[in-house]
Amino acid sequence: MNDVLKIGLVSISDRASSGVYEDKGIPALQEWLSQALASPFEIVSRLIADERDLIEATLIELVDIDACHLVLTTGGTGPAKRDVTPDATLAIMDREMPGFGEQMRQISLHYVPTAILSRQVGVIRGSSLILNLPGQPKSIRETLEGVKDQDGNVLVHGIFASVPYCIQLLEGPYVETNSAVINAFRPKAAIRINKEIA
Repeated sequence: MNDVLKIGLVSISDRASSGVYEDKGIPALQEWLSQALASPFEIVSRLIADERDLIEATLIELVDIDACHLVLTTGGTGPAKRDVTPDATLAIMDREMPGFGEQMRQISLHYVPTAILSRQVGVIRGSSLILNLPGQPKSIRETLEGVKDQDGNVLVHGIFASVPYCIQLLEGPYVETNSAVINAFRPKAAIRINKEIA
């Protein structure tokens, strides 16, 4: 088993992929992951247009060929006709993980009422977890980290708190996080005490 977490990052934007403006989704995700993860990881990234067939093919490639344990998409999750990321994600899934979409909307509703328009989903394909994230860097961070008060206490858990244990259940690597950014939750029986020899 590969002990290095492999993460696929997919930014979905017609204008960014055609060079009209600079993509901000992948850099925001890379920065957050570098702060949040205490375990080794590698990234495979793709910047593509809002084309359903292309999104489906990209997700399949990242899971089936590149063997990513986790795939994070950003963009294309609203109600507009060109927003087809959730549709493409559901089309290539083996199983849906509805709690991720529910929690993402719950978090975002603390900040903007239009979060209810989001169609973000979480799914499993093979042994990989695929999550649709918002398009804006600020919203990406909020969704991953959750809602905190002015003292940094968690009011609503971010979705990434559950990601390491989900990857573990899918027989992926044991992933640890920087608790100052996000505290990964596992049942006590799933926590490895002697990680050096585990």
